[in-house]
Amino acid sequence: MSTLKERLRKKIEEHRPRIARLNKEFSEVKVGEVNIGQVIGGARDIKMLLTDISYLDPIEGIRFRGKTIEETMEMLPKPEGKDYPYVEAFWFFLLTGDVPTMAEALEVVEDFKKRRALPQYVIHLLRDMPCGSHPMAMFSAAIVSMQQESVFAKAYSKGEFTKTNSWEFMYEDSMNILSRIPSIAAYIYRMKFKSDIIIEADPNLDLGGNFAHQMGLDAPYDDVARMYFILHSDHESGNVSAHTTHLVASALSDAYYALSAGINGLAGPLHGLANQEVLSWLLDVREKLGGVKPTEEVMKKFVLDTLDAGHVIPGFGHAVLRKTDPRYTSQREFCLKHLPNDELFAYVDMLYHVVPDILLAKGKAKNPWPNVDAQSGVIQWFYGLREFDFYTVLFGVGRAIGVLANITWDRALGYSIERPKSVTTEMLEEIAGIKN
Repeated sequence: MSTLKERLRKKIEEHRPRIARLNKEFSEVKVGEVNIGQVIGGARDIKMLLTDISYLDPIEGIRFRGKTIEETMEMLPKPEGKDYPYVEAFWFFLLTGDVPTMAEALEVVEDFKKRRALPQYVIHLLRDMPCGSHPMAMFSAAIVSMQQESVFAKAYSKGEFTKTNSWEFMYEDSMNILSRIPSIAAYIYRMKFKSDIIIEADPNLDLGGNFAHQMGLDAPYDDVARMYFILHSDHESGNVSAHTTHLVASALSDAYYALSAGINGLAGPLHGLANQEVLSWLLDVREKLGGVKPTEEVMKKFVLDTLDAGHVIPGFGHAVLRKTDPRYTSQREFCLKHLPNDELFAYVDMLYHVVPDILLAKGKAKNPWPNVDAQSGVIQWFYGLREFDFYTVLFGVGRAIGVLANITWDRALGYSIERPKSVTTEMLEEIAGIKN
């Protein structure tokens, strides 16, 4: 039995009585009130989901298991000579809330390696899909195709499922999925965009290192992968990809069905496509400004002209945050170290300095600060990954870490199937006192 699984078992057994007591003794205690705007506006800010994996603080930004991004990156074990932690160590941390030792992190690294090999039927599926298939459709299809191997589904069909042991099956499915999807993503990339020249996995490398290897990208792209996957892993449970994964899993669908559904939600233009849209806009800005390094005066004029024309500055503002997104800050620090003289980063850097004050002065946003999407595409572009359609797949690999940790805990604590109540427009009009 692995250290991670045993540690997780102990945490679950300690946590279950807390949920049971809340549900039994305090189920009628009100958490908040819902207004008509929230009903119509996509349940915005309604406190109705439960997760201990991450919390999005409006001021401090995302916290993983109570730790800031800076604290998380600093405290987790890292490969020798690298700046960013093992993704496997982060997975251990998300599941247990404990910072793994180097030995514990390496144990997960080895466990993932044993599970990494892609089934041949996944390769056949990807090759049989229409040549015009979007990488996200291929990614989602590959994930759900592996459902036939679901440990949870097999246990349920044999009558081995109980409320207390179901998390173990979800854990095994999640371990199998996480070990494989980086290779699936890299396979899709090489097949579609690199003349179908496939690079086999390196058994000596961790998840981040092997992903860079299979993508055909040299160091420090391995650190880019570790950073990117960690930063995009989780963002509370209310965003579309996280909520969809939780929602589907709440029906006792296995991890393959649930994650595939979440990935489909991530593919939407209002969710995972934002980073490629920001990068596309940046490239357009560079072209309009003649490709010269922008001065503060030139960029201010461009931003003002853009806003005056009724357009937005993509990559700035956030529905929850009221400060610069710490995920942006983390990537900015990487850029300042590894690509300080890059032409495109110069545009990002100048926008960082001029946009917030302009937006504040014009009253355009409650949060005028840059979010994660304003920075992430530039890094991928710099290292030669310039196929926009693939960017959301990168996001999906990272997002899988958080959502799979969440649904493992959903099973462990026996959360109910999610089934909110609906109302009609006429009911809302009656509540509002509107007479027709």
